[in-house]
Amino acid sequence: MSYGFSQLGFSHELGFIAGPAPFQSDYGQRYDWETNKGNLGFKAALIHYLNFSYQSECDCYTTYTYFNDHFKIRNEISYFSSKLDHFGEFAEKDNVGGRFLRDEMNGKTTVYGIGTQLEFFPRSVRDYENGGFLFSPYGSIGVKFNYFVPEVDVDYSNIGEGSFLGTKFGPQYISEESDTTLSFTASAGSRFKLSTLSDIVVEAKWEYFLSNWVDGVNPDETIYPENRANDWMFFIGVGYIYYLDFQ
Repeated sequence: MSYGFSQLGFSHELGFIAGPAPFQSDYGQRYDWETNKGNLGFKAALIHYLNFSYQSECDCYTTYTYFNDHFKIRNEISYFSSKLDHFGEFAEKDNVGGRFLRDEMNGKTTVYGIGTQLEFFPRSVRDYENGGFLFSPYGSIGVKFNYFVPEVDVDYSNIGEGSFLGTKFGPQYISEESDTTLSFTASAGSRFKLSTLSDIVVEAKWEYFLSNWVDGVNPDETIYPENRANDWMFFIGVGYIYYLDFQ
């Protein structure tokens, strides 16, 4: 790589990341391991980085500033899908309510997202790219625009819509309409140098949706306070990054 001086400029990186993502919704019991395991979805994303430490026009490093040596902007297009079932203490009971939750109500959601996040690298980006060390941890915050498609399959015949569960999961609290919502993300991860022009990335990300309809179910939170939180997911991914403009 050649060295030069430029105050402004950037280069590009492309890659992908994929992995499991437990989805936290109105299906199942909060903080329950069986719920987390049973409603485990899959998420994949194509990712693009703006790298401010290196300028593609001159194949040279930009003039040093703290920002361009410690920050990158990441853009991504993502896909997520998960089947949804009820797990936990109440769904395991051998009664009408337990059988309803376990056998007569299930769903699925698919979420398409596009967004951006600002990543902070405590170690020097430039030193890492020059082989100064083999891994580079980071943290990030971001925002995404999402289009979600919920599916809900429910049978009230054995409980009646006027029962406790029939009221909680009544038709007025269920929707299969596709819609859009924003989400906020926070993540922590690390890059691992694979070659001069490529990295492996490992990441854990929390994503909180600004809607409680992503799963297609939204009981009245004034009656059921356990429903006060919107839908969210926790993603653990592994990916690959390629540096496009480096020489």
